[in-house]
Amino acid sequence: MEVIRLCSLCFLLVISRGAYGDLSYSFPEEMKRGSVIGNIAKDLGLQSGALSNRKARIDTEEIDTRYCDINLNNGELIVADRIDREGLCGEKASCILKQELVLENPLELHRITLHILDVNDNSPQFKGESFNIEIQESADRGARFVIEEAHDADVGQNSVQQYSLKKNENFILAANGNTIELVLDKELDREKQKELNLLLTALDGGSPQRSGTVVIHVTVLDANDNAPVFSQAVYKASLPENSPLETVVVTVSATDADEGVNGDVTYDFGHISDDVKKLFSIDPKLGDIKVIGAVDYESTKSFEIRVSAKDGLGLSSYAKVIISIIDVNDNPPVINLKSLMNPIPENVSPGTELGIINVQDRDSESNRQVRCSIQQNVPFKLVPSIKNYYSLVSTGQLDRELVSDYNITISATDEGSPPLSSSKSVQLSVADINDNPPVFEEQSYSAYVSENNKPGSTLCSVSARDPDWRQNGTVIYSLLGGEVNGAPVSSYVSVNGDTGVIHAVRSFDYEQFRSFKVHVMARDNGSPPLSSNVTVSVFISDVNDNSPQILYPGPEGNSFMTELVPKAAHGGSLVSKVIAVDADSGQNAWLSYHIVKSTDPGLFTIGVHSGEIRTQRDISESDSMKQNLIVSVKDNGQPSLSATCSMYLLISDNLAEVPELKDISYDEKNSKLTSYLIIALVCVSTFFLTFIIIIMGVRFCRRRKPRLLFDGAVAIPSAYLPPNYADVDGTGTLRSAYNYDAYLTTGSRTSDFKFVSSYNDNTLPADQTLRKSPSDFAEVFGDCDDSPEVGTCAEYSLQYQVQ
Repeated sequence: MEVIRLCSLCFLLVISRGAYGDLSYSFPEEMKRGSVIGNIAKDLGLQSGALSNRKARIDTEEIDTRYCDINLNNGELIVADRIDREGLCGEKASCILKQELVLENPLELHRITLHILDVNDNSPQFKGESFNIEIQESADRGARFVIEEAHDADVGQNSVQQYSLKKNENFILAANGNTIELVLDKELDREKQKELNLLLTALDGGSPQRSGTVVIHVTVLDANDNAPVFSQAVYKASLPENSPLETVVVTVSATDADEGVNGDVTYDFGHISDDVKKLFSIDPKLGDIKVIGAVDYESTKSFEIRVSAKDGLGLSSYAKVIISIIDVNDNPPVINLKSLMNPIPENVSPGTELGIINVQDRDSESNRQVRCSIQQNVPFKLVPSIKNYYSLVSTGQLDRELVSDYNITISATDEGSPPLSSSKSVQLSVADINDNPPVFEEQSYSAYVSENNKPGSTLCSVSARDPDWRQNGTVIYSLLGGEVNGAPVSSYVSVNGDTGVIHAVRSFDYEQFRSFKVHVMARDNGSPPLSSNVTVSVFISDVNDNSPQILYPGPEGNSFMTELVPKAAHGGSLVSKVIAVDADSGQNAWLSYHIVKSTDPGLFTIGVHSGEIRTQRDISESDSMKQNLIVSVKDNGQPSLSATCSMYLLISDNLAEVPELKDISYDEKNSKLTSYLIIALVCVSTFFLTFIIIIMGVRFCRRRKPRLLFDGAVAIPSAYLPPNYADVDGTGTLRSAYNYDAYLTTGSRTSDFKFVSSYNDNTLPADQTLRKSPSDFAEVFGDCDDSPEVGTCAEYSLQYQVQ
């Protein structure tokens, strides 16, 4: 009943909670994979989901094979691999496996002790199927002969419990502890029976019970009275691991009191495992036990070997040899990376736990004491945690744009003599965070474009760089809101969102505006997005697309464009001026004047840059009274544009001398002017005698200073100038002030102005032009409207100072 009760207990799981969160489980060996050992979550008081969230895992302390695992869904501890108690613990009465449960966030370590219970899965075995024993026929009744016991890999109740000897006439079996002896119950008679075969059975205490048998072959000999005797019942020796081959561990010695063949002793191992046979050998004559294989302390810390000594006639005795293996520092530390946050966000705060490092050394005592460190030039450090665990912690702010990857080296050194060390390289990547806005390559941009550009033409290109990665560093360009000349800026320019190239949406006109500014935004694709702005100044350059505009003389048909040139005009006298402007700027507005056709080509010349028409020589009687000039005004653009006008000049001192003046082309409105002139002439003739002296004085002055009389400038009313007109270069423009004289003649139907010398260096003023229309003549002769006389009228001289 006791045996049955013990066997049944082997299949029960015994669970206990140890101090400091330790767990202990007992379960039988050879359980199937996936069998449940216990529930860790329930035993620790954790929710089953917490194991998964905290990355629970099972680590081993001293063995490389993981025999159990944890089901993160329900917290059950299950068998992961075949567990053979005999293979793990050999003949030890207690077989314990130490495991560790590691929980993260926060880091916790729980020790798990697994007690492997023996199952009766091995039968008792003798060293061989048979062995020989020689007994002298002179042996007395009751003589005892030691028999090597059977070996059972199981322990406790499952090991060998009893022996039985098949019934025979001469021997009975006596068992005393581990010693088995054949007891001679009846004297032998060699002459009757020289050999006997005895069947010995060994039985264990398991359920079901297992057994092993051996045949004992007894040879009856003549008298051999003494068996070998060992000098020690137990031999103990210490052997450093990794000892060289042929090292003598210990020497056993036995003596036999007999002489001759009966006293010759030979040594041999008793029942030993195959592993021991590969490590040790014994000299049959000398008893030296030597090393024949690599002895490893981490595999087996001690050996217990049974040694036999046999004399020449078959008597034998046994001794025990215990070999303790001494640890040598032959194992460098092993660095295990248990957990790692990779990649690491670059905004991780200092002091954050990034990974868990476990360091193991299979050696013992000081040889397994390990110091772990990390190089100094990285923003990380190792912080000792529980037992042989270290936390990898950040120590500084990370910046992926400066360093995107870290290759850290973890070094571990034990305290053996000499110390052994190992290292492990860990590659850490820094994950990008959108912490950098796009930055333009220049603080501002300038674009230059000629007016009349084609819509869609490229103005310039802006470029911004974002050191962030992937979408955080992808830059998109867009226009910021604004207006140009009251219109949205998008109606003038556009920007390519991918390349930053700015295109013109419409054709620009320099005469409307010469420059404008555009604000471009560069935005990344991060979350949230970051952006920056830059100003693009667009400068429009002038193109010669405007022809010169002639202000004076006006277009034919709109005004009376006839100038009077005194017959006494000398060479170089200013008789008129052509005034023109150009809406373009710069050299495109530099105007030049040319006479392309004239009635008398050698009589008049025009200033190339001033437009002043002067006489080239003195007027002669042979010159035609009517002079017609065609003047061309050209700008300096490429290609040059031009405009032409016609100038009518009458060489006469008195309008009455030109009876055929009516043949000159006039507007129909001039008929009204003619009526006014007739009335004026009547008035003038009435006062002719009164002003005869003044006229004679004027004529006298005219003969003495003829250049003062005829070298005048043309006065142009300011109404003929365009609004706000100005020319910065002084070309094609008028000066601000000049003097001129107005003369009124007698006996003619029309009158005109005559010119005197300019007070501004022979340059026509900028805000006065001569435009002779019927209304102008009406203003001049208005004072004669009430005069009754028509025939002759005094000649008036009127001098104006115009500012």
